[in-house]
Amino acid sequence: MTAAAFEARELASRPSATSRRARTASWIVTALVLLFLAFDITIKLMMSPEAIQGTQELGYPAGIVRPLAYLQLILLVLYMVPRTAPLGAILWTGYLGGAVATHVRLENPLFSHILFPTYVAAFLWLGLWLRDERVRRLTTR
Repeated sequence: MTAAAFEARELASRPSATSRRARTASWIVTALVLLFLAFDITIKLMMSPEAIQGTQELGYPAGIVRPLAYLQLILLVLYMVPRTAPLGAILWTGYLGGAVATHVRLENPLFSHILFPTYVAAFLWLGLWLRDERVRRLTTR
């Protein structure tokens, strides 16, 4: 076993040194983001007229709505499982970056449209940073 693998295994087996307040804050932030994303997935899976219209206004065909919902569901599961949460956050960041690019291409308003996916990504990472020592260690080295 390599030293890096041993350190990773040891870190994963150690209880988190996260304070109670940080854990509470992390789950509040995470819950808010998860509720928003779950709502977005649900309306896409239901093929609601609003989801279809919004997708078409962004220049995408209506047929992409349900596949996007399945992709989002996979990313959400990855983010919710502690072991794969950092991977989920990375993949969500890429997905949301595509949303930013779409809004930039359409010259939508900055704060309400272009930066909104960035806000969601920031909250995803904040929730993860507060609850996952592995992620916090990345910022303290």
